[in-house]
Amino acid sequence: MINQISQEVLPINLKSLKRLGIDEISLVKGQGKFVVVLVDLEKGKLIGLIKDRKAKILENYLKNWGNEILEQIEEVSIDLCKMYKNIIKKVCPNAVVTADRFHLTKLLHEELNQGRIDPPTDLEQVPGRKRGVAFRDQKKTAESLEIEQRKQIFAAIKGGKYVLLKRESKLKDKQKIKLYQMKEASPLIEIMHNLKEEFTYIFEKSQNLGEGTLNLAEWMLKAQKYFPKTVRTMKNWFAEIVGYFERKTTNGVVEGINNRLKVLKRCGFGFKNFDNYQKRALLFWHLADSLA
Repeated sequence: MINQISQEVLPINLKSLKRLGIDEISLVKGQGKFVVVLVDLEKGKLIGLIKDRKAKILENYLKNWGNEILEQIEEVSIDLCKMYKNIIKKVCPNAVVTADRFHLTKLLHEELNQGRIDPPTDLEQVPGRKRGVAFRDQKKTAESLEIEQRKQIFAAIKGGKYVLLKRESKLKDKQKIKLYQMKEASPLIEIMHNLKEEFTYIFEKSQNLGEGTLNLAEWMLKAQKYFPKTVRTMKNWFAEIVGYFERKTTNGVVEGINNRLKVLKRCGFGFKNFDNYQKRALLFWHLADSLA
């Protein structure tokens, strides 16, 4: 039955495709098997699934769309994957590549949380702390002295991941108190958290490419000591990152589709046949259009 219905809907009409989103999801947890997800960002709809994320397979899949489709694509939003960038530059001659800001934010959050768990020991002196003193050592010192207030502060740091990563403006009163305690306990956390908030503000408030580029470059100078991995990645992807400020393009809609794809898999109790899974997924987004 699914094959009969799919013949009326598939292949998807791509004649209006201008902005493409590329991402990936793991449909088999813990096995490292990823499916490439292709999305029309303007329509917010799935337009393709690729069983394997190998470069040649993705390149051939896109080439099957034909030159007319590939040449009309104006922008492609991707995560921080060099393979995707190289393929797009090869097969979509008129497209600009935009690095998804939320994948970059994820990287920044990982470094911020690592600073909470175990601060790096090779930083220059941070105000209020001796150089090379890690959080675990501070905790041991506080507990050995049996200072009750200090114990509570370090307990707040230990369980404060959610509070630290969430936008400060969206925290509830109790969460704000906890954040204040964390900053009081560690000036390093205070600096890193303030930089995280400034990073988000730049992406949300910069009005154009010039302003966004300048603000981000200044932020990188301040942050490179505290977020070395994030800043290093930003240097390698700077042109693609600042491209965001032109159209405000993200892969947010792709992430939403990824979640629905996972639900579809669970509802089908898994799919042993990938082609059937792909057909069901595409029909989910496009069947209503064909009946309209």
